[in-house]
This record gives sequence, C-alpha cells and structure tokens, in this order.
Amino acid sequence: MAKKIVKKRKLKIIPFLIVLLILGGLFFSIHLFMSTKTKNIIVKNTNYLSDDYILKLANVIDYPEFYTLNTRKITKNLEKSPYIKKATIKRKFYNVLVIEIEENKPLYLNNSDNSIVFEDNSKVLATESVDLFRIPRLMNYVSSDKYKSFMKGMSKVEKDILGKISDIEYVPNDYDKDRFLLYMDDGNMVYLTLTKFDMINYYNDVLSQLEDHKGILYLDSGNHFAIKE
Repeated sequence: MAKKIVKKRKLKIIPFLIVLLILGGLFFSIHLFMSTKTKNIIVKNTNYLSDDYILKLANVIDYPEFYTLNTRKITKNLEKSPYIKKATIKRKFYNVLVIEIEENKPLYLNNSDNSIVFEDNSKVLATESVDLFRIPRLMNYVSSDKYKSFMKGMSKVEKDILGKISDIEYVPNDYDKDRFLLYMDDGNMVYLTLTKFDMINYYNDVLSQLEDHKGILYLDSGNHFAIKE
C-alpha cells in the first residue's frame, strides 16, 4: 500500500504582514482623523453676549476634537441660559465650528426685585458675577394696564440707545397716563409717552443739534428741548 504524502503548507508571511500593515494604517488614519482638533470657532448673531461667554457655556473654549463633538449636548448647554432663546451648531469644512445664537434681548433691570427682565417677559436674578450688557434700571412700578405696552416699546429701543439710558421712571400725570421719564448717562432727561417710545432711537441725531447743552428733551409732546439753567 502506497504511503500518503502530506504536503506542508508554507505560511505566506509577506501577504499576511501587508494585510496587517494596511489594517494598522487604516486604524491609525481613522484615529488621527477623529482626534483632529477644532481649528476655528465662529459665533454668529450676538449683539449683547460676548464670544467668551458663549464658548465657556458651550464648553469649547479649549478647541476640542472636532468630529467627536456632541453638538446636541452643546446646544442644550447653551439653551439653558436665560440669555439665549435658541442655539444652532454647524460643522463646516476645515474643522470650523459655527455657533448661531438667537438672543433673548434684555430690556431693563427691575429695581424692586433686582431682576433682569427680557423681551419674552422672563426674568433672571441679577448678580455681580453676571455683567453681560448695559441696560437701564426701572425705578418704580408700572401699572398692569400699561406694562404690556411698556414692554413692547422697550423691545423697539436699539441696543446702543438702550445702553445710554441710566434709569427709567413711570411718571403719569393728569394729561398723559402713558408718560415716562428717561435719565440718560450724559446728564440729559427725556420725557416719552408709550405711543412714541421708539422716538428715543433718534436720540443721537437730536444730541448732535444740542451743542453740548444739558437739559430736558420732551418727546412726549411738542418735541422740544429745555436747557438746564
């Protein structure tokens, strides 16, 4: 009976090493790609909030890994802030992270309870550690039947003008129950009525005609300026 001859298979070591090398290279490339850092962060649509405040709140101040970022978590962190209505996170080419913010516009500081009041009528307690913007202080109580109109008027005041108003008082008289007095940072005072509240946005234009005089600007009726003696 003839003997069976068992042939020993030679292990093809070179193709095996090539496969390992390719897999290792592929794994390394994926790891390198996924661990790439964020190159640039762009914050859009902010008027009141600083970029530093947004980056700290989003926890991206250290430019984290770009592709492993949890954008949903960042969005939630941002939208927890009472100063932010909505946040949208987008990834762009070349590892650019874009953070689009819809701010909740702050209108005034309520002197009675030390709270910041926003345009959506929400409030947050003002603290010394939070100093994000300049807004006027409402010195006294606004009657409930006038409050809605007051909020509407305040929401129309432009940011740069809002920052120039120091204090606001509700000062109705026998002729006008909608009358307010605004104390400006430059020492002037302005009387406004609710139906003309947005006229304060022309304050800079009026100021240029006053030739550095200080006094009271009546925008509630007559539109005239009385110089302080």
